[in-house]
Amino acid sequence: MKLGISTFVTDESARPDVLAKAVEDRGFDALFVAEHSHIPVSRDTPYPAGGEMARAYYRALDPFVALTAAAAATTTLKLGTGITLLIQRDVLHTAKSVASLDLLSGGRFLFGVGVGWNREEMRNHGTDPRTRGALLDEQIQALRTVWTNDEAEFHGVHVNFDPVFQWPKPERDVPVYIGGNSAAALERAKRLGAGWLPNALRDPEAAAEQVAQAGSVPVTATSAPPDPALLDAYAEAGAERVTLGLPAASEGDTLRRLDALAALVPRFS
Repeated sequence: MKLGISTFVTDESARPDVLAKAVEDRGFDALFVAEHSHIPVSRDTPYPAGGEMARAYYRALDPFVALTAAAAATTTLKLGTGITLLIQRDVLHTAKSVASLDLLSGGRFLFGVGVGWNREEMRNHGTDPRTRGALLDEQIQALRTVWTNDEAEFHGVHVNFDPVFQWPKPERDVPVYIGGNSAAALERAKRLGAGWLPNALRDPEAAAEQVAQAGSVPVTATSAPPDPALLDAYAEAGAERVTLGLPAASEGDTLRRLDALAALVPRFS
């Protein structure tokens, strides 16, 4: 099993190039960064974690810009979105952003996507929360069509375009991971031939059951605490990767936290 890092990159935290080099230098396999285009001031949707929403949600950098800086500072580190709120994005612009990042990074991009939870944020992008699952399905299929065809077209209920030219193409087949802990997210991963990117559970027995549910679907469990027993359970269950949660913080605090988390890397080398 591989160990990675999941975090927000913000205008107040360690720069993405500094962060990525530090993550790579300490032997981690991947860096996943979160996305929120904005947070509506007036919001009825409850914050899933409960309590006050973390400050980082309001201040997140664009993930493709941040990961491009990360790519330039590293050579082997996998670079992931955890997650891209794809249903809030234009398909053709996203196709180009993903392909460009994968090309410039030498095929190191991991594309975590999901339907999100903030309904007000979705609506500001013109997305109907009631149909976001069907939209995501079509978007993933449309992206793959653009990435693999010189003249790409897609005709669905929610995504529709006539033949287009678009380059660059990705360096290789971009691994897509479906975010979310729900049965619907796992079913989507199975149906679309993608990986699964659930939040890590806290109980080792439950973690093993989570991976077992996935069957042959690759599992990257995200934002886990640095609990050796939990990580061992994920490894024994056959998880592809677990990412450790890293709070968005100053450069000094970030490096100190990474030094502490890096003690776990040899356990899974």
